[in-house]
Amino acid sequence: MSALVRPTHGRMIGGVCAGLARRFGTSATTMRVIFLLSCLLPGPQFLLYIALWVLLPSEDKAPSTAW
Repeated sequence: MSALVRPTHGRMIGGVCAGLARRFGTSATTMRVIFLLSCLLPGPQFLLYIALWVLLPSEDKAPSTAW
């Protein structure tokens, strides 16, 4: 698993779904479909997306964890 960051390439809007997909080893399309389907359920999914967009660092600004 890689660090949870918003990638600079492969974004559609904020890069949250692409970052989550990279972190959990799925495709970005699959993560986007899961997010869209979850929006049909009651809950704060949209607010969570915005919070992750604000809180997750962008890939180019994230500190490197490589030695």
